[in-house]
Amino acid sequence: MNHHFTIHTFLIAPSATLRYPTNVFAIDMIESPPTATIAYFSMEIGLDPGIPTYSGGLGVLAGDSLRAAADLRIPMVGITLAHRRGYFRQRLDDRGRQTEVPDSWSPEDRLEEAGVRVDVAINGRTVQLRAWRFHVQGCPGNESALPIPVYLLDADLPENADEDRRLTDELYGGDSRYRLSQEIILGMGGVALLRALGYHRIHTYHLNEGHSGLLVLALLEERVNGNNLSDVTGADLEAVRRQCVFTVHTPVSAGHDIFSRDLVSQLIGPDRARILDRLDGFEDDNLDLTAFVMNSSRSANGVSMRHAQISRDMFPGHPVAAITNGIHAGTWVVDPVADLFDKHLAGWRGDTRFLRYAMGIPAAELLQAHAEAKQSLLDEVHRRRGVTLSPDALTIGFARRATGYKRGDLLFSDLERLRRIVDRAGPLQVIYAGKAHPRDTTGKHIIEQVFAASRELADAIKVTYVEDYDMGVAKYLCSGVDLWLNNPQKPLEASGTSGMKSAMNGVPSLSVLDGWWIEGCVEGVTGWAIGDENPANEADEIASLYDKLEYAILPLYYRQPLGYAAVMRYAIAINGEFFSAQRMMNQYWRGVYQPPAEGYT
Repeated sequence: MNHHFTIHTFLIAPSATLRYPTNVFAIDMIESPPTATIAYFSMEIGLDPGIPTYSGGLGVLAGDSLRAAADLRIPMVGITLAHRRGYFRQRLDDRGRQTEVPDSWSPEDRLEEAGVRVDVAINGRTVQLRAWRFHVQGCPGNESALPIPVYLLDADLPENADEDRRLTDELYGGDSRYRLSQEIILGMGGVALLRALGYHRIHTYHLNEGHSGLLVLALLEERVNGNNLSDVTGADLEAVRRQCVFTVHTPVSAGHDIFSRDLVSQLIGPDRARILDRLDGFEDDNLDLTAFVMNSSRSANGVSMRHAQISRDMFPGHPVAAITNGIHAGTWVVDPVADLFDKHLAGWRGDTRFLRYAMGIPAAELLQAHAEAKQSLLDEVHRRRGVTLSPDALTIGFARRATGYKRGDLLFSDLERLRRIVDRAGPLQVIYAGKAHPRDTTGKHIIEQVFAASRELADAIKVTYVEDYDMGVAKYLCSGVDLWLNNPQKPLEASGTSGMKSAMNGVPSLSVLDGWWIEGCVEGVTGWAIGDENPANEADEIASLYDKLEYAILPLYYRQPLGYAAVMRYAIAINGEFFSAQRMMNQYWRGVYQPPAEGYT
């Protein structure tokens, strides 16, 4: 259902409408107690471009959440795994065929050890764990920020069996046994680590996706003081439920971890498996961790308004709320744009609501800042790929995980139409990036299709693919292109944050109305929509994509540069201001993190 309202005329034309109200939540600087009271668990966290403990949007979102928490002084602590071999480094040959190599790193060279040891039981064996500490900082220049400690669990200890030493090495690697073992370490080992470090006043455990769901068992064991779990009462179950909150990120069933009863019972033991039965964890002799966590949490939320609707359909009977994702301004705004904000929007580093006043930035200054960001991107592309791109041609960016529903090759559905568009409307060049999961043959094929289109269009449009997409490449791309393209198959985009990063830098989007873009698209003002919100066949979406390029975007870019600059300013003032991680974390603080009436446990 659409919710229409008119924006004041000093911002946009009276006829323009937003599809959902962008209610601005007051952002207060929150004083922290001596120790954290909120524990944030995530299998992946994008801490730093040089620390490969993330694979994509989920991990980067986790890092941005903690950086915003630091800005707002929210009393948090983070738990994740060390992932010594990272996700993977991507290599592409001249035909676009992907191969993978480990992205190894050494925590010993980058982090400090926490100084405590804990252990977990896996398959009847004791696995010892240590942890490395990383301090997440807020926005550079925000002197009031409070660093957030994050602990990375590591099983690579000589006391462990060789196979157990590898359990915290690979992010999303291995088979079901490996994955479940990691989730035991994250959930149950994470709770043990918090206690060993002295965190005894945690009142809220935030489970970012279901990977850490077994922490519920650790909390229940604390309730019975380590005695037999058969002593757990209904009151214990309810008390633990009141401690847990859950964010679900994926709208497709295949994205949720499911393990067989036999494997679960073998790895965690029969007593713990029986407790999962009491919590309705098993269905058809399988443990669906997402459903289990949904049943074991006092609240659950999706990551956009549309995604929350879909999640309620997937998990009937559960009141899934919506907290739309946001991105951390201090991390993703590039220097030329940040300097512009410092000049005209003093205070934005500590409070992103100041971005609302971007409408007062002179167009010429914004265009100059963007030109500098664009040149930095083109220089980086030349360094990485040896390809020279024009600073004068409208440059489209498309970067995300390469998989079927993202439809990375949709732009090349009609190569002759693309040739006619550039002949009639002006030059175009395209920069791609994104990894396919090693076992995703469809995603790998899409990359090869992009390479094939690049060869076919070489006489008309330059298309290049930057390999090894990571946080560093993302910052160049999201700030340096002129237009951000996103065309997933509806309704499979839970949120999407790359377009938010672009908007924060003044880059408008051309996107399918799915995920966050339903809330952020004001047609012709903050960007452009491919099709509408209704279900559409792919042919209609392709036609819409091409029509928007030929008749709206390219003519505005080449014939009315000040008009294009106006769209850039609206992208910052409307979308950059609202889709910030500070707004997101303030919603979590006010609506999710406040402790239950029973207080601390």
